[in-house]
Amino acid sequence: MDSTRLSLTLGVILLVACGRSRDADDFSAMQMRGEHVMGVNQYTSAHVFEDLPDGGRVVLERADAADTADIKTIRAHMREIAAAFTAGDFAKPFAVHAQTVPGTDVLAQKRGAIRYEVRDLPRGGEVRIRTTDSTAIAAIHEFLAFQRNAHHASAH
Repeated sequence: MDSTRLSLTLGVILLVACGRSRDADDFSAMQMRGEHVMGVNQYTSAHVFEDLPDGGRVVLERADAADTADIKTIRAHMREIAAAFTAGDFAKPFAVHAQTVPGTDVLAQKRGAIRYEVRDLPRGGEVRIRTTDSTAIAAIHEFLAFQRNAHHASAH
C-alpha cells in the first residue's frame, strides 16, 4: 500500500473512531441529564416508546423490582410529565436532550386535543398518550421515534 493510500485509510479510521467516541460521549451526557431530570439512574432503568394508532405510550421501569425507592421516583416522574405535557410544557424532554424534541411544538399547540393518562406498573410507570387528531398523532409518533432513537430504546 502506498503512503497516500495508507494516510487516507488511517484518516478514515480516525474519523470513524472519533465519531463513535463523540456519539458515546453524547449518549453518556444525555444519560446524566436524564438521571438529573427523572431522578433515577438511566443505566439501571428501561424506557419504551411505543407508537399506537391513537397516539402512543411512554414506559419507564426499573430493572430491579426490589428497588422500591426508584420505583416510587419513576411513578412520581411519570405523573409530573403527564401534568406538564397536558399544560403544553415540554421543558423536561428539552433538559434531557439539550434540544427541542421533534413533535413537541405541535403537541403544545394541540394540547387540548390530547390526553395523558398515567398508570403505575410493577417496576415503574407508564404515560399513555391518546388523541383523535391526526396531526397530533403524527407529532406523537415523531416525538416517540426521536425518544426511541436517542435513548436506544425499544418500541415495545
